[in-house]
Amino acid sequence: MRIRLDIAYDGTHFRGWAKQPTLRTVQGTLEAALARIVGSDVQFVVAGRTDAGVHAEGQVAHVDLDEGQWSRIESRQGRAPQDPAASIARRMRGVLGAYPDATVTRSSIAPEGFDARFSAVWRRYRYRLADATSGYDPLRRHDTTAYRAPLDEVVMDAAARTLIGLHDFAAYCKPREEATTIRTLLDYRWTRDAEGVLVAEVKADAFCHSMVRALVGACVAVGEGRLDVDDLVLLRDALTRTSEFKVLAARGLTLTEVGYPADDLLATRAGQTRARRDGTSA
Repeated sequence: MRIRLDIAYDGTHFRGWAKQPTLRTVQGTLEAALARIVGSDVQFVVAGRTDAGVHAEGQVAHVDLDEGQWSRIESRQGRAPQDPAASIARRMRGVLGAYPDATVTRSSIAPEGFDARFSAVWRRYRYRLADATSGYDPLRRHDTTAYRAPLDEVVMDAAARTLIGLHDFAAYCKPREEATTIRTLLDYRWTRDAEGVLVAEVKADAFCHSMVRALVGACVAVGEGRLDVDDLVLLRDALTRTSEFKVLAARGLTLTEVGYPADDLLATRAGQTRARRDGTSA
């Protein structure tokens, strides 16, 4: 039985999503919680493997439960029976405790052909940046990066939009062996929210390693006047990593949403993605 899990987490005290020996990770924490419920080990497949310190409010994963594991879910419904798949999220929240920094917000039986990673058609991230204009809110310190200089959001937005489209983003990615850096950047924009905090919305079919934080760092260099608007395209087309801008801190980055096609297209999308890509991360 394949189960879809909708997941949220504060990445501050995790060493990223992916399970690692001796390190606390989101995957390791959530898999351990579900293993307690079903009585044996499980393995999640996730839409996007986030780096250390990156948050999520719209992460998606799937897990395949064997017959014995599913039977344990079905047999332990308690006094108020409900959909067994939906009960997984509730029971995991009980195992994780009252104030966990990672949780499952929803669980459901996955549609036929669903693959959390390969069926996805896009991922959306938000980056929050408090510059000298907006000031610093200590209550948002975990999901907002502080920047001491004032930044011009108008030129940052203009620079961001020059990068939209299908391109090789090798200059904005940490290379991984045999992994493509060709991505379709569907949307990238900067605005200020009601409190004056700079907010970037970045959407792509997928992201290569550290790509979002590099895109943010490049626009910050434009907003501070160290780069011109048109320089970001020139740097992109050079296809090599550069020291012209810094990759910004993970704390300001949140995975907000993952998009999937209609149910009857899930399997086709998964097959197409497997054929041309190996891995996604931000």
